[in-house]
Amino acid sequence: MQILDWIILGVTLAFIVLYGVWKNNSHKNIKEYLKGGNEARWWTVGLSVMATQASAITFLSTPGQAFHDGMGFVQFYFGLPFAMLIICLFFIPVYHRLNVYTAYEFLEKRFNLQVRTLTALLFLVQRGLAAGITIYAPAIILSVVLGWDLKILVVLVGTLVITYTMIGGTKAVNVTQKQQMFIIFLGMFIAFGFIIYRFPEGIGFNDALHLAGKAGKLNVLDFSIDLNSRYTFWSGLTGGLFLALSYFGTDQSQVQRYLSGKSLKESQMGLIMNGILKIPMQFFILLVGVMVFVFYQFEPAPINFNPKALAAVQNSESAEAFSQLETENRNTQKEIKNLLLASSEAADFSEQLEQLSQTEKAQRQQAKDLITQADPSQETNDKDYVFISFILGYLPTGLIGLLLAVIFSAAMSSTASELNALAATTTVDLYQRNVQEKPAAHYVNASKTFTLIWGIIAILFASVGNLFENLIQLVNIIGSVFYGTILGIFLVAIFIKHVQGKAVFWAALLSEAFILTLFSFDVVSFLWLNVIGAVLTVLFALFFQLILGKK
Repeated sequence: MQILDWIILGVTLAFIVLYGVWKNNSHKNIKEYLKGGNEARWWTVGLSVMATQASAITFLSTPGQAFHDGMGFVQFYFGLPFAMLIICLFFIPVYHRLNVYTAYEFLEKRFNLQVRTLTALLFLVQRGLAAGITIYAPAIILSVVLGWDLKILVVLVGTLVITYTMIGGTKAVNVTQKQQMFIIFLGMFIAFGFIIYRFPEGIGFNDALHLAGKAGKLNVLDFSIDLNSRYTFWSGLTGGLFLALSYFGTDQSQVQRYLSGKSLKESQMGLIMNGILKIPMQFFILLVGVMVFVFYQFEPAPINFNPKALAAVQNSESAEAFSQLETENRNTQKEIKNLLLASSEAADFSEQLEQLSQTEKAQRQQAKDLITQADPSQETNDKDYVFISFILGYLPTGLIGLLLAVIFSAAMSSTASELNALAATTTVDLYQRNVQEKPAAHYVNASKTFTLIWGIIAILFASVGNLFENLIQLVNIIGSVFYGTILGIFLVAIFIKHVQGKAVFWAALLSEAFILTLFSFDVVSFLWLNVIGAVLTVLFALFFQLILGKK
C-alpha cells in the first residue's frame, strides 16, 4: 500500500466515526439512545438494514465463494423478499402498536417473563458469537496487508467499533450507515469496472460472461431436491425464507433498525426497500467474484491465496514438493484456459472440463495438506483471501485504499448494529426488567456499559476464531442453529392465540435440543435447520398446550 491508499483509508474511516460521535454524543434517556428518538426516515431505515447485514464478511467471502463455486450462492436469498412482506404485514404492526424497545418485550406481554428471558438469551448467545466473527473479518485484511499479529489487530479493530458505538448509540449507527453504504456501492462498482478494464485486449464483458458460463460459474439455479446440498432453489426459498423471517423479524440487531423509524409506514417502506435491492446486490457481488475468476484465466492464480500460508510452506522442508505442485497446478490452469478459449466446443468438452477441474481441486487440496504439514497453525482455507489478494495485487494506488475502506465500513456498520442490539437486549430484557425505578440516565449508562462488555466478549471470541470453511457460511450456520427456535416462538405468539407461555417455553427448549443434535451429527444442510426448528417449536407448543390444557 502507498501513502495515498493510507490517506484515503484513514480519512474515510475517521470521517465516519467522528461524524457519528459529533452528531450523537448526548442522550437524555434510553429512548434517544436505543431508538434514536424515532426520527429515521424510510431510506435511512432501508440503508441501515442493508448495512447491518452487509458486513465485511459479505465483501471478503462472497467473491471468494463465487470464484470457487460460482453464482449458486445467490439462491440463499430467494426467500428474502417474501419474508419482508410477511414481516411488514404481521411483525412490524405488533411492535409499533406495543411501542417496544426490543422484539422480546412483546413475548412477555403475549406469554410470560420466562419465554421473554429464554428468547433473549438465545439471541444473545448467537449474536454475541456472530459479533466476534464480524470483528475478526477486517482484522484478517490488516494482518495480510501489514503483516501484524492477527490477535493484536482484533483488539484494535474491536476497540474502534466499541468506542464509536458506545458513545453514539442507535442514532449514530443509523446516521453513519448511510455514508458507509455509499462508500460500499461506489467502491464495488469501481472495482468491477477495473476488473473488466484489466482483461486482455479483445476480451470484453460479454466474452467474460461466455467464458464463465462455459466454466459453469454462471449456474444460478439448482432445482435438485437434496437435503445435504447447501444451496438449491428449494433450500433458498424455504430455509432462506425462514432464516430471513428469523433474522429480520426477531433478531434485535435488525428489529432495532426499523424500530427507530419515524412511523409504521417509514419502517415498512425501509424493509420493502431491502427486499427489492438485496438479491440484485448479492448477485452483483457474486458477479465480481466470477469476473475475478475470469481474470485469473489470463494471469496465474496462486495455488493458495493466503500469503502467510504460502510463506510458511515455502520456508519448510516441504518447499521443494510444494514448488513442484505449483508447477503442476499452473499447467492444469493453462489446460483449463485453453479449453475455455477454444473457438469450438469438442463433443466431450464437459467431460474434459470436469476432469481438469477435479484435478485442479485435488492439487489445491494437496497444497493445503503440505501447508498443514509444514505449520499446523496456518489457515489453509483461502476462500476469504481471494478478493483481498486480487485487490492488493492488481488494483492501482488509491483504489486499494478505497476498497479497504469499503470492507472496513461494512465491518463497522454491522458490528456497531450488533453491539447496539446486544446492549439493548441486555439492558431492556434482563437488567431494566429486574432493576426498576432508576433515573433515565442510569439506564443510558447501563446500555453503554453493556456495549463495552459485549464488545470485549466479541473480541475474546474473535481472538480464538478461525475461518471454518469461510466466514459468510460460518455466520449463517451459527444463525441457523438458533433462529428456527426463535422464529417458532414468534410464529406461535402472533398466529396461534390459544397457546400459552408454559407450553411455548418447554417447546422451545425441546426444539433447540433437537436442532443441536441434528447439527452435531450433520444430518441435514444448515439452511434446513431454520425450517425444522420453527416447525418443531410450533408443533411441540401445540402438543404441550393440549396436555396442559387437559390438566
